[in-house]
Amino acid sequence: MKRILFIILTVVTVFVVIGLSFAGMASQRSQDSDSYFTSPGIGFGGGGGAPEVAIDPAPAMEEPASSPYDPSGDIAKSRELLGSNGQVAQERLVIENADLAIVVKDPKARMAEISKLANDLGGFVVSSNFYQDTSTGKEIPQASIYIRVPSEKLDEALAKIKEGAVDVPHENRSGQDVTSQYVDLQAQLKAKQAAEQKLLEIMDQATRAEDVLAIYLQVQSVQTEIEQLTAQIKYLEESAALSAINVQLIAEESAQPIEIGPWKPEGAVKDAVEDLVRFVQNFVEFLIRFVVFTLPSLILIAIPLLVVYLAGRALFRRFNRSKVVVEEKEEKK
Repeated sequence: MKRILFIILTVVTVFVVIGLSFAGMASQRSQDSDSYFTSPGIGFGGGGGAPEVAIDPAPAMEEPASSPYDPSGDIAKSRELLGSNGQVAQERLVIENADLAIVVKDPKARMAEISKLANDLGGFVVSSNFYQDTSTGKEIPQASIYIRVPSEKLDEALAKIKEGAVDVPHENRSGQDVTSQYVDLQAQLKAKQAAEQKLLEIMDQATRAEDVLAIYLQVQSVQTEIEQLTAQIKYLEESAALSAINVQLIAEESAQPIEIGPWKPEGAVKDAVEDLVRFVQNFVEFLIRFVVFTLPSLILIAIPLLVVYLAGRALFRRFNRSKVVVEEKEEKK
């Protein structure tokens, strides 16, 4: 029992020593990694920690002791600048869109007119579709067109689209104020650009290859974020500059009330006779197909099944007969 306790205590002691060793190494690495970001003018220390960037102190590079990779301070400064600029603070960025349906005599001709209107106003056609609606039992032309026009000409475009329409059963206009989102994206972009500039300056002064590689990877990450922010800002600017209008063109005849024509019994009799003739034709075709194809096929399938059944029944009877004979012999004994 003492020997077992001694072995257990020895194993526990070994694990404790190994754990303390790893803890000391991790602490040393953490201190070396922190010095990489907070020691702008100190060379590399000893040990296997993260590399530090060696930068020669220069009067032009004197800055506060904040990390160049944390853009929070630049974001705050950018927001203050944007807020202090009267033109940016007062100008609102609003995305306006419209959706309407109009009843016209000729949907195809009106779709061409709306397409020309979009080009004349300085916009363009995003998509257009012309089709035949057969839900009422006859073909009725229908169309839809999706256009973009300058936002300052949205009212003019809507007025000309509705001009001459028989009816406007549906019209919806919406607006979304994205000013705060736009200003916030611009502030983030300025902060990322400042961080990129600082990283490039540090990389130019780095002396070791591993330092250059580490900073280069961070520069790539910041540049990717800059591209994403630039794309979002461009999307908001284009969406606010060009308003979207979706127009559904309904033919006038489809908007008319349903009319029931006169009842004609002779037509009903004719349809019934035609249905009866078709039924007889189909029934005769079924009988011919059953006799010529279906019945012979069933017979061909049934023959091997019958042979298997008869063979199995014969074997079963023979087995029962042998069993009965054996039982009779045993009874006689």
